[in-house]
Amino acid sequence: MILPVIMAGGSGTRLWPLSRQQFPKQFLTLFGNDSMLQTTARRLKGIQHAPALVICNEEHRFSVAEQFRANAIQTSGIILEPAGRNTAPAIALAALQALKNGNDPLLLVLAADHVIKDEESFCSSVEQALPFAQADKLVTFGIVPTVPETGYGYIKRGNVQVGSAGFSVAQFVEKPNLETAQEYLSSGEYYWNSGMFLFKASAYLAELKTHRPDIFSACEQAMAATQADLDFIRVNKEAFEACPDDSIDYSVMEKTGQGVVVPMNCGWSDVGSWSALWEVSDKDEYGNACRGDVINLNTRNSYVHATEKLVTTIGLNDVVIVETKDAILVAKQSEVQQVKKIVEQLKTEDRGEWQHHREVFRPWGKYDSIDDGDRFQVKRITVKPGEKLSIQMHHHRAEHWIVVTGTAKVTNGNTELLLTENQSTYIPVGVIHALENPGKVPLELIEVQSGSYLGEDDIVRFEDRYGRAN
Repeated sequence: MILPVIMAGGSGTRLWPLSRQQFPKQFLTLFGNDSMLQTTARRLKGIQHAPALVICNEEHRFSVAEQFRANAIQTSGIILEPAGRNTAPAIALAALQALKNGNDPLLLVLAADHVIKDEESFCSSVEQALPFAQADKLVTFGIVPTVPETGYGYIKRGNVQVGSAGFSVAQFVEKPNLETAQEYLSSGEYYWNSGMFLFKASAYLAELKTHRPDIFSACEQAMAATQADLDFIRVNKEAFEACPDDSIDYSVMEKTGQGVVVPMNCGWSDVGSWSALWEVSDKDEYGNACRGDVINLNTRNSYVHATEKLVTTIGLNDVVIVETKDAILVAKQSEVQQVKKIVEQLKTEDRGEWQHHREVFRPWGKYDSIDDGDRFQVKRITVKPGEKLSIQMHHHRAEHWIVVTGTAKVTNGNTELLLTENQSTYIPVGVIHALENPGKVPLELIEVQSGSYLGEDDIVRFEDRYGRAN
């Protein structure tokens, strides 16, 4: 049995301003109508498999659960990492969880934020790798290179061909310079390191225990007493935070004698920059890749992404323009790797644009901060049918709620109200309150906050159906 393991962690700073720490690349819809995470899950339809086991950061748990729920995709659970510890520990958690039901499945390890254009070739390569994984080999998928790419690590195949579809692994090599990359491409012996794997859960853990017993032990302790929380699997926080940080390549694949590389030619990209996204996107006759409301005049070979507004360009070449509600990026294609420096500057200046969008998603719905000043903030709040915000109070702010559409069930101190379109209520500082949508359609309201401090951390929660603490 194949158990897909989808790794959905990471902060995705290279695609800022679309990607933010609290809503990174894997949750973005960059092609078609599905997010990259949803596309990764749907890609598996050509393979017989169990529902995927997902690994993500604690702060992204509701985004992951909602994206699977919205597309009616089942999971085998969502493992929450209390802290980021790289791929070797993350996969170990998945392997240990997989063995708990008494089976020893083949783990198909995938990143949630990769593009694969030829899904039939992807599935074919997985099928070709099955005999190796069933024989306790650790399979890594090597992407057949098409250009001398300097942004990827490479895998050199060995002289020994294993079966009809694989090769022994001679060497993992770091990102090369251009001259070296050209040599790799010409030799025909090197593949791009995709970060995708197939192996038995037990085989991976055995190699990890041999080569990195410290990681194995920490993960074993972290999984010894897991807790179920809604769709989530919580591991022991203290034990996992004590785990060393290391990748599967360094910890296992570069050291094991059981490694096999299976070539894959499937139109793969890790979409590691805006220029990489432009390369894999559909383009018009002038080489432009556009999304949203865009009008170009005499513009060529550019990527233009409009989220909210009409974006127009005149006489540009080889540029990237990305518009969001609260930030706009304009860059030369050749300079887009510098976006990380912009993010670092935003962090240094303690600005929120690196961390979250103006529109923020919550398990109950979302809110959009549409205006603010020194002592006020205005939000458009959307609550999904049947959902409820926590029972809470604030020490520093009062709130006015005005219903735009739908029906609101409001707890305001000792009073319970049903409010419909154009009705409102006022919640003074320090009053315990709650908001619920008892109806069948989304509830939309305008919230006006006023007070001396308006931060999201001024929330005292008394009861929360989503298990969130203060």
